[in-house]
Amino acid sequence: MSERYLIAGATLPTGERADLLLDGGRIAEIGRVTDVAGATVVDADGLVALPGLVDLHTHLREPGYEQSETVLTGTQAAAAGGFTAVFAMANTFPVADTAGVVEQEASLGRAAGYATVQPIGAVTIGLKGEQLAELGAMARSRANVRVFSDDGFCVSDPLLMRRALEYVKAFDGVIAQHAQEPRLTQGAQMNEGALSGELGLVGWPAVAEESIIARDVLLAEHVGSRLHVCHVSTAGSVEVIRWAKARGIDVTAEVTPHHLLLTEDLVAGYDPRYKVNPPLRRAEDVEALRAALADGTIDIVATDHAPHPVEAKESEWDAAANGMVGLESALAVVHEAVVETGLMDWADVARVLSTAPARIGRLSGHGHPLAAGSAAELVLYDPAAASEFDRARLAGRSVNSPYLGLRLPGRVVATFHSGYPTVLDGSVRPADEVAHAAAARSGAGDAH
Repeated sequence: MSERYLIAGATLPTGERADLLLDGGRIAEIGRVTDVAGATVVDADGLVALPGLVDLHTHLREPGYEQSETVLTGTQAAAAGGFTAVFAMANTFPVADTAGVVEQEASLGRAAGYATVQPIGAVTIGLKGEQLAELGAMARSRANVRVFSDDGFCVSDPLLMRRALEYVKAFDGVIAQHAQEPRLTQGAQMNEGALSGELGLVGWPAVAEESIIARDVLLAEHVGSRLHVCHVSTAGSVEVIRWAKARGIDVTAEVTPHHLLLTEDLVAGYDPRYKVNPPLRRAEDVEALRAALADGTIDIVATDHAPHPVEAKESEWDAAANGMVGLESALAVVHEAVVETGLMDWADVARVLSTAPARIGRLSGHGHPLAAGSAAELVLYDPAAASEFDRARLAGRSVNSPYLGLRLPGRVVATFHSGYPTVLDGSVRPADEVAHAAAARSGAGDAH
């Protein structure tokens, strides 16, 4: 196919209509484009053009857990959802706690070609919370790691957390904390409250999250370092973060799509699709999270895409694994939760799903506004294409989506990564074609 693409008549996040000419992996022209010689035309009438989405919290599972997901299948899911870059969490096997493992992950992403894969390094060796991992070596590696997290586990030792925050200052890194006080959540199965009592399930109290966030923002202030809070889920956490930001502490925070839309009431049916860590919370928490995202207290939306094989989810509730897949559905859920409710517009969506996550993760080449000269990383989204979310919409290896059977707004029509359409007309492009295009870009000196 042509290396030039004319996206005709798209609606920009500002509400203006424009053509975008993609050439050589960049946006060559934007506005009213007349020189279309040799370009493949993509009709974008009625479609919203957004900068390529960036997910700061993805579990790609490779190496070690390929039965759940691989870098290839996970980035295919990312492309299907409009993401052109994903940050891969460290809970693989072996754990991404050395330069060798993070370089392998980044290399697999380049070879697949569907999205930039930026590894996240573990904070502690083996995610065990006992000794700092090779933070400096991972930062200096070809993977250029700047985000470190033991996600899945909390760095609960305050001295270790302080040392990690101090260490990453040297290279402008950030510690992304899974805020969960382990002793307060031992055996927890769902949000603690009246419903957990009725269902006979051990409760996961809000204070277990809020107390760790409170401790860590004070540690970040004390050492003058950057802190990022993963998957914020309670109204109390929002207030702690709001206080910290007002105090001038360098803290950022994320919320998942599922915590913006789903509530603990869904657990009443004991359907393991709704089992997640942190758990689904009260309706009051959902409202507080939406408001905090809209007013900037929460900086970004991150999917916490957590694929699992069927046998890990289709079991009794207490034995089921925590986690939901979310890359393919994220944009539609954000659309329903905050755009259709009038809390945010498409420019806000571009900020929380692209610009801000790229900035927090210090990822170059992504998150820039759509403008002439910028990298051609973008997604075309049809906001009018409401439909039932079914298995055909899932491009990854696992199907543990909480949205199956629900009607969601919108549809990703096309995703362009480095100027190449990884998704076109709503369909993920074949792996061999995408890999071939990625190899050609790499041979031409492409930075990805």
